[in-house]
Amino acid sequence: MSRTRSAATFDRRAFLTATGAVGAATGLGLAFGVGPGRQAEAATVASGPAPAAPVPVDAPAVPRTPYTRGTTLAGVSAPRGSGGYRRLGDGPAWDRVVRADLATAHGGREARRTALASFVQFTDLHLVDVQSPLRYEYLRAETASAWRPQEALSVAGAVSLVERVNALPGGPATGAPLSFVMTTGDNTDNNSKLELEWFLTTMSGGRITPNSGDPRRYEGVQDSGLALYWQPERALRDADKKLGFPRLDGFLAAAIRTVHSPGLHLPWYSTVGNHDSLPGGCYAPGDPFWTEIATGGRKLETLPAAEAAKVWKAVKDGLDPEGADFKRLLTAHAKQARRVTPDERRAPFTRAEYLRAHLDPAHTGPGPHGHGYTSAHLDENRLYYTFKVSDDVLGISLDTTDPGGHYTGSVGDAQLRWLEGVLKQNEKGDKLHVLVFSHHTGKTMNNTRPDPARPHEKRHGGPELVEVLAAHPHVVGWINGHSHKNEIIAHGSFWEVSTASHIDFPQLARVVELVDNHDGTLSLFTTLIESAAPHRTDFGDLSQTGLAALYRELSFNAPEARSDLAGTARDRNVELLVKRS
Repeated sequence: MSRTRSAATFDRRAFLTATGAVGAATGLGLAFGVGPGRQAEAATVASGPAPAAPVPVDAPAVPRTPYTRGTTLAGVSAPRGSGGYRRLGDGPAWDRVVRADLATAHGGREARRTALASFVQFTDLHLVDVQSPLRYEYLRAETASAWRPQEALSVAGAVSLVERVNALPGGPATGAPLSFVMTTGDNTDNNSKLELEWFLTTMSGGRITPNSGDPRRYEGVQDSGLALYWQPERALRDADKKLGFPRLDGFLAAAIRTVHSPGLHLPWYSTVGNHDSLPGGCYAPGDPFWTEIATGGRKLETLPAAEAAKVWKAVKDGLDPEGADFKRLLTAHAKQARRVTPDERRAPFTRAEYLRAHLDPAHTGPGPHGHGYTSAHLDENRLYYTFKVSDDVLGISLDTTDPGGHYTGSVGDAQLRWLEGVLKQNEKGDKLHVLVFSHHTGKTMNNTRPDPARPHEKRHGGPELVEVLAAHPHVVGWINGHSHKNEIIAHGSFWEVSTASHIDFPQLARVVELVDNHDGTLSLFTTLIESAAPHRTDFGDLSQTGLAALYRELSFNAPEARSDLAGTARDRNVELLVKRS
């Protein structure tokens, strides 16, 4: 059960307040094998003085036993037939795998467990304004991420994911109440003010019209008449229709129709990603050129193959972090660009604007106010923080975007020293278990380009961050995204859990549960979930739910899309054993 306090114990609440933590949930302390009443009694006795009252939520009743319904433990979308455009249907479940890389799996632990934390991770939602002149679809031949046939439906897809989480009765492995949702970055796609508004409304609830420019019609590559892109409402035999993509009359009008999000019924927290901080996800911010392009009336939709290859190579290799090559390209081809309706709402947002938007009471939803950020973070221009996961668990959210540009990440020296200080202070005090959240993975933190605002500050990559986390035995897990792929790596004393995106197939999120096995080990359970949209689609159903289902099916069929993003069974539904410190 939870630890008993003594008079000499370091005050947990003072520590959390000093480090900027915000109360997310009461301690769980749920012993298995007893009813809800006994669980509540056990939690109250064991957790010491009552924590601050959580934000009230409208959640389903928690079941007495774990469950599979609504998760990939019960079934997952899978293709039917072979060749060409493939329809999706109900597929077999993904089983749970026990991984004992870091600790022994002792028998009988199922009957001894106590739940310490239970929450959901979203990552890489990429809510995208597909009509933005800053979107670089003309690089499609070079990279599948430049344009996806499903991306006009990203808002409907994200809202359906919110609906799925709202319907979950608790943690699938433990039945413990879900305490919050953490989104680990790339919530937006173009670093656009409009996309940020869509994201915050999706999470907190409200109406979203996923349209920009002309309020009456769509103005993007899917009505361009160019064979490079799927033209859903034209008879044109475009590149995607040759692969079996359907003609869908009314698709574009439906894609920009107003969507209603119920908002999460749980508190939610936000971690920043490179697409949230950098124009295009890769260019150093603050350049007025990007604002001029994004808000202007010209949209480049096609580019000679040789030029596209050259520009993409520079981006991929990190040789153009300030976008000098892109500026020259857009300027040189301005006359060939399509005329579109200008829209000031497409402007890239600054770090301060990102923070202010999170602190806006209109977006508080179920809380907490600021979603991890406070007015102090705004004053300090800081995007990393700590928060209370539960009475036994501390959460740390990092900012791994390099302000110098490029899509891979790093952390500055000041942030790394702050992280070490938080971890050391925790070890001197209550010795809480620690979960770290970031956007980038250890493998994708190799960008040590100087921060223009702090040119003399050293930047640190993934191996150095792993070394710091491994030096502190109370760190249990590091949870991230960015790679759009499910991958779980054992790092000696903790687990790194990377989760697939919600824009590329298989469009997943994770439920994460931490338990004490009372045998010298902890278990970190992860269970993947899909959106609430049905696996089967109906081309005649262009309702909000029908579009969310189509969003998933189009993502599966996207040409050049990777087929390995679901990971292996060891990266999906797992029980991860770790030694208890």
